[in-house]
Amino acid sequence: MQKPARKKVLAVVEDLLFTVKIHETAKRAGVEVEFLKSEKDVLEKAKERPLLIILDLNNNGVHPLKLIAKLKANSEFKGISLIGYLSHLQAELKQKALEAGCDIVLARSAFSQNLPQILKRHAGTF
Repeated sequence: MQKPARKKVLAVVEDLLFTVKIHETAKRAGVEVEFLKSEKDVLEKAKERPLLIILDLNNNGVHPLKLIAKLKANSEFKGISLIGYLSHLQAELKQKALEAGCDIVLARSAFSQNLPQILKRHAGTF
């Protein structure tokens, strides 16, 4: 089994505001972040054992629920945390993401507010 990539996070995010926020917060936390646009890229980069995969559950570039299921079904990716975020009004999507295997699903506002702590905790600096 490979060791985790040194303080690396993968993010599957289209929204420019969240891209900037994740990038800036990761830099302050001493964590490298790589933004990916396709399911194929996520599955390939997950082999590098990132600390965490952040997934915008409203991302139109990938099918988030299928991607979560594929990541969780592959024993090679065991132990990689998946955190998804969505609108607080999307209770049904939240439930489906949790059922598919997403470890944590947060409302966009809670994700944004707690991002520094999330990154520090996964990087082991908190």
